[in-house]
Amino acid sequence: MEKSIEGTYEVHSPEETFELGADFAKKALPGTVIALIGDLGVGKTVFTKGIAKGLGIDENVTSPTFTILESYFGGRMPMHHFDVYRIGDACEMEEVGFDDCVYSDGLTVIEWAGIIEEIIPKGTFCVKIEKDLQKGNDYRKITVTKTQKEGYLN
Repeated sequence: MEKSIEGTYEVHSPEETFELGADFAKKALPGTVIALIGDLGVGKTVFTKGIAKGLGIDENVTSPTFTILESYFGGRMPMHHFDVYRIGDACEMEEVGFDDCVYSDGLTVIEWAGIIEEIIPKGTFCVKIEKDLQKGNDYRKITVTKTQKEGYLN
């Protein structure tokens, strides 16, 4: 993914969040890792659905809360979608094939990435999604940075 994708974006609807995810995916290169940070209901899965659309994946994308990982192969590159909300320890990620996905030729999206921060690779795009109810119920500030060190989400 090009470095120019880094920055702060303001969106005012779930549709805009979806489109921002789709735009990111169109610029993504094989091996891209995206760590999603944000509270419940801010739009992490909506953003991920946009990424899938931008990759040309037509399958219904849902958050794999109970299965931890769902992979999709119908687009221009595979997309591996982790939801680590229910992970108790980063060591558990080895059991679900984390390294195989993150160090692959696909794109990897990790919801609730802060839970496994210590194993997030250097060069991951950290996407922080925040609400500001003073600006409206659907307003989101989306900040994209690239990690400079392994195990840190900036």
